[in-house]
Amino acid sequence: MFDSLSERLNSVFKKLKGHGRLDEQNIQAGMREVRLALLEADVNYKVVKDFTQRVKERALGQEVLKSLTPGQQVVKIVKEELEELLGGEQQGLDLKAKPPVVIMMVGLQGSGKTTSAGKLALHLKGLKYSPYLVPADVYRPAAIDQLHKLAGDLNMPAYPSTSSDNPVDICMRALEEARQKAYTAVIFDTAGRLHIDETLMQELVSIKEKCSPHEILFVADAMTGQDAVTVAQRFNDLLDITGVVLTKMEGDARGGAALSIKSITNKPIKFVGTGEKLTDLEVFHPDRVASRILGMGDVLTLIEKAQEDMDQDEARAMQEKFQKSKFDLDDFRKQMGRLKKMGSIEGLLKMIPGMGKMRDKLKNVQMPEKEMGKMDAMINSMTRQERSNPKIFNASRKQRVARGSGTTVQDVNQLLTNFDQMQKMMKKMVGKDGQPQLDMNSQGMPVPGRTKTKRKKVKRRKKKK
Repeated sequence: MFDSLSERLNSVFKKLKGHGRLDEQNIQAGMREVRLALLEADVNYKVVKDFTQRVKERALGQEVLKSLTPGQQVVKIVKEELEELLGGEQQGLDLKAKPPVVIMMVGLQGSGKTTSAGKLALHLKGLKYSPYLVPADVYRPAAIDQLHKLAGDLNMPAYPSTSSDNPVDICMRALEEARQKAYTAVIFDTAGRLHIDETLMQELVSIKEKCSPHEILFVADAMTGQDAVTVAQRFNDLLDITGVVLTKMEGDARGGAALSIKSITNKPIKFVGTGEKLTDLEVFHPDRVASRILGMGDVLTLIEKAQEDMDQDEARAMQEKFQKSKFDLDDFRKQMGRLKKMGSIEGLLKMIPGMGKMRDKLKNVQMPEKEMGKMDAMINSMTRQERSNPKIFNASRKQRVARGSGTTVQDVNQLLTNFDQMQKMMKKMVGKDGQPQLDMNSQGMPVPGRTKTKRKKVKRRKKKK
């Protein structure tokens, strides 16, 4: 989402770092470009004005002007202010209340409330809660059926609403049933409209008064930019929302809603939807998002994603293969399967500090759903020797694999190219002597820190002293 903004900001910082000393003139010029970058990202004008003013005041302070690395100090200030703009500390759901915890989903039609209700139910199930889904949208055709379908997919109970019921009555009866059956979390999927109207808002106010929800989450489509912020403010004025869920964060929106909504409503973003699958819901971490925007990576999220799908022993075995350069086509197939679950290769590389250039090289590596089947068929048609040493492939071997897998020689060439690019990435991360070029954690993932080359330079300087 923030690709365009990241490029603009990094361009500004590169210029600032080029100055040996910073003064008011070049800081002013830098802030002018930051302001333009944020406005182009559809960030609210008042938010942009306040943000750049705070950064400018801090950047002109003694901590920067007397620093040996003033450019880096400005980047540090921008990162801290971005974190504050995005909400400061991460704020999750308030789950301290006596069960059942009642959560009310509100927002306009088409924002993704129903799907987000299902995603949130799965999230709560992972926290050992027993969710009860309540379809309270009696106006949109098939809204009730959609939530029941999601409940079935998740193997969770849902209240048997009908389109002839009153939404307020539905929520009251469902809450009473949840107490009787000892469900520990209740999620109301309320009705939306194409635009705000008094009937909708009064209905939501009545549900709030009768059911006293612990959380009122406003669901907004991040692709709508400033419109989402305006609507959020209106909902907040009437309902006093407790947080925001931003959907479609995986799209190509400019990020204005995410960067504006906290400042305008004074309510935190609690979750973001990152895809269409029910597992594609992430807790919102302002510090991690700020790091991504500034191209610093987001290793913690990457590690969490890896931990969900890989146990410790498997992680160690894969790390040893990386270090010994024994990464073969069988390993490639396994990793592509995991990457498909975790997201795109390009998206994952954004989370690794210092991998920006490699990300550009891998822009053409495509691994969509239909290609996974082809890849499996091609690798299954190879001999064990070919899988472990793809360098032996010649024209006749490629033709044999293509015939055996029902693909073309071009498909085989593309697979080998993708594998070769993945190997190059691994070699970037692992030195010729088999030692990690980046510090690695227990999951076999790179973490921020000195590269091996930098560590050597530091040792040389110490010896000279």
